Parts: sequence; structure tokens; C-alpha cells
Amino acid sequence: MTLKIVVCIKQVPETNKVKIDPVTKTMIRTGVKSIMNPDDKNALEGALRLKDELTDVKVTVITMGPEQATEILKEAIAMGADRSILLSDRKFAGSDTWATSTIISSAIKKIMQDEGVDIVMCGRQAIDGDTAQVGPQIAEFLDFPIISYVEELKYENSKVHVKRALEDGYFLIEAPTPVVLTAIKELNTPRYPHMKRIFETYGENPERKIERWDASLFKLDETKIGLKGSPTRVKATFTPSRKFEGEMLEGSIMNITRNLVVRLKERQIL
Repeated sequence: MTLKIVVCIKQVPETNKVKIDPVTKTMIRTGVKSIMNPDDKNALEGALRLKDELTDVKVTVITMGPEQATEILKEAIAMGADRSILLSDRKFAGSDTWATSTIISSAIKKIMQDEGVDIVMCGRQAIDGDTAQVGPQIAEFLDFPIISYVEELKYENSKVHVKRALEDGYFLIEAPTPVVLTAIKELNTPRYPHMKRIFETYGENPERKIERWDASLFKLDETKIGLKGSPTRVKATFTPSRKFEGEMLEGSIMNITRNLVVRLKERQIL
């Protein structure tokens, strides 16, 4: 029986080069390269490694966004994914994490009806929002169990075997499918796209097509998607300012250590 994996990916700005407009308090995206969200790429690599290890696995990648988001779908196909779907519609514009999860989970339900879904994989969080909400919300809408912070992943006997990272240790979890997993960067190192698949994916007449789905394919309550269906409102985005200048400690190692401990106790850090 084919193991069917859906990987949710997102196109994000390369945020280490993004600046904040001091007047509008929004990100200046002009001239900034867009990339596949790093944690999502780890999720995709995790799915592709299961495909490498097992005999019958189908990997479908799905993203929501404008037409330019097809670039990360092409990258995913070139890396080894079997199917790619772009969710794009003006009705989706302005969606926050809740509305986004509503739309993506509806698309996954359609895939479930058509061919079934065993594992849904997402990145832990997106670097442009850092909310870490979409994966858990998709699990809630699908009524699937979720394992977050996946650091190791295996699949045996219709169950996932996961090492879930914690700040001071880890959990070893076994769960039957269907299940939602959210990946962290420690899960793996994503592969480079295959040269053969690059030729098959890019170009004017690609062999590997991208499917485009709009709102007409789902029975969506339009009051729960897009800007109207988004309860979150961003008040401001800004770069944190320094609250105080640093202090250089001088003297012998013993004096520096003693003075450092005093300073840390003054600030109630120790």
C-alpha cells in the first residue's frame, strides 16, 4: 500500500536581508529574494528520505500564495516530490494563520477524498511570522494527532517513530497514521535538486506540471478565509532598539569573573 505524504511549504522573504520601513512599520520586500521557508524544506527532506527508504511512497507538496509561489513548488519537484499544488485565489488574500490553516486543511481534505493521506508534514514555523501556529491548526481542522519539534523520524508497521526535541531532553513517540508532524532544522540537511528533474520541471514546457487550485474547488465559508476571516491584526512591526550600552570588564581573569557575577546578580540574571 502506498504511503501518502503531504508537505505544506511556504514562500518567504530571505529575512536576514529584510529591513523595516520606519514610517509604515512594515517589511520592505522590494528587491528581497524569496525562498522556501527553511523549516518547511527540512519537512520536505524528511518526506523524501522516507521515499528513499521505503518502496512505495508518494509525496505531494502544497503551498498557498500568488503565482510567484510556483518557484518553490518547482524546487520541491526538482528535489524529488511527485505532485505539486498551488492554492491561489484573490479570496485567499490577507489570510492570517487561522484562515490560512482553514484553506490548506480544506485542500488536504480534498486530497484525502481523492487518494488518501497518511502523513502531513510542515515546518515548525515560518521565518517571516514565527508564530508556529499553522501546523497545529491544520491538525485541529483535520482532527489528526500532531507531533511537533520532530528531530528524528522513521516509519514502520503503519506507525511513525519520532524523536521530539525539548529544551532539556526529548520524547520518543510512536503514533499511528494519519498524523501531522512539524519539523525542525535538526531533522536533516535538505538535498540539492536533481539535475534531471530540474530539466523536467523548469522551462517553457515542463514535463512535471503544477496544479492550480482556487476557491471554487472547496466548499469554504468565505467569512472564514481571507482578510474577512482573519481575527488577527498586526498592530506594528519594528526592529527592537537597544535598551543600554554594553560594558567592557578589564583586569585579571579572577577580577573579570568576580565583576561579571556581580553585574549579573544586579540584573537578577543569577
